[in-house]
Amino acid sequence: MPVAASAVYFLNLRGDVLINRLYRDDVGGNMVDAFRTHIMQTKELGTCPVRQIGGCSFFYMRISNVYIVIVVSSNANVACAFKFVVEAVALFKSYFGGAFDEDAIRNNFVLIYELLDEIMDFGYPQNLSPEILKLYITQEGVRSPFSSKPTDKPVPNATLQVTGAVGWRREGLVYKKNEVFLDIVESVNLLMSSKGNVLRCDVTGKVLMKCFLSGMPDLKLGLNDKIGLEKESQLKSRPAKSGKTIELDDVTFHQCVNLTRFNSEKTVSFVPPDGEFELMKYRITEGVNLPFRVLPTIKELGRTRMEVNVKVKSVFGAKMFALGVVIKIPVPKQTAKTSFQVSSGRAKYNAAIDCIVWKIRKFPGQTEPTMSAEVELISTMTEKKSWTRPPIQMEFQVPMFTASGLRVRFLKVWEKSGYNTVEWVRYITKAGSYEIRC
Repeated sequence: MPVAASAVYFLNLRGDVLINRLYRDDVGGNMVDAFRTHIMQTKELGTCPVRQIGGCSFFYMRISNVYIVIVVSSNANVACAFKFVVEAVALFKSYFGGAFDEDAIRNNFVLIYELLDEIMDFGYPQNLSPEILKLYITQEGVRSPFSSKPTDKPVPNATLQVTGAVGWRREGLVYKKNEVFLDIVESVNLLMSSKGNVLRCDVTGKVLMKCFLSGMPDLKLGLNDKIGLEKESQLKSRPAKSGKTIELDDVTFHQCVNLTRFNSEKTVSFVPPDGEFELMKYRITEGVNLPFRVLPTIKELGRTRMEVNVKVKSVFGAKMFALGVVIKIPVPKQTAKTSFQVSSGRAKYNAAIDCIVWKIRKFPGQTEPTMSAEVELISTMTEKKSWTRPPIQMEFQVPMFTASGLRVRFLKVWEKSGYNTVEWVRYITKAGSYEIRC
């Protein structure tokens, strides 16, 4: 549920109300007294920014020498409330020349009331973009003598900005070479048993973009996700093309994505911000292509010796390779000496983390390098406790490979001037929590 704020208060460090705005009639005007009595006077301001008193919840944050307090009487989204506070403060600073404190509030009462009426309606957050609000709230705030001078920026088209709500991109951008860079970056999280059985596995990914495009382009991105391909085949009245499809879970988009079009057509359409931004995030829980399989064998030979054999197999294509591969094999704390042989890379014992660290700078696909080690332990007179074997950990980065199987089917750029664009697509898979039990 969104914020649904009943009231917003601005207090100084003594608890005096500088300014307040009531959005609903479900709370009384004495709510600020409850905040002073139960929170400020009991010295509990630094313990938790969310407190419940009676039937109301108080979300508060200190900015400089001002407390901003949001009062809600129903179950509300706390993260959304604090995001509203942060963006509202950034908006006020853009009007006040970068300052936000008690003096700035006292000098700008009228402007703050006007902004509070625009950025929240009946307790629900609205548009907080300074670029859009400055188009129709043109009053300048009283600036502090220590604030920076405003920079002259080109004035965007007011009609397009307000009605189209494209606050993340200004008009009039021109580039000699129009380019789009798209990166799909994935992190693999794995827990595997010593026998090679997958106990837990998922992939978290994000689509990063860097756009250098002139004008106001409209981009359309097509992925090989199952729902999108099925919807496309329905709209075109023809069977879907054969090939691997994936199911995306927990998808979140940048604000530039047209959600109405995504819900109806299942295509990612958007007017991109200028420069670098994160287009979307997702998670995959089924059909994960593991880049590596690790087969460890650890034998304890009496009280003072141990043999360690580890085989690592790269499952991705033979033409691909992984970079910066690090395998950390745990050993007991009483390790005195180690000797090892590796078929590829280098290995050494790191006493600080009680691990044999095996590094392979460039790991080709479809290969099986091995590492064998002999570990000598310090003999102790006390009874030996059983060694609880921590899991083997891996770090790696595999270019042009996705563990989820996600692929870009197309990336279309349309702009009314009809210029040509250059699109670049790159895939990267990294290790998140990649662990194998010994």
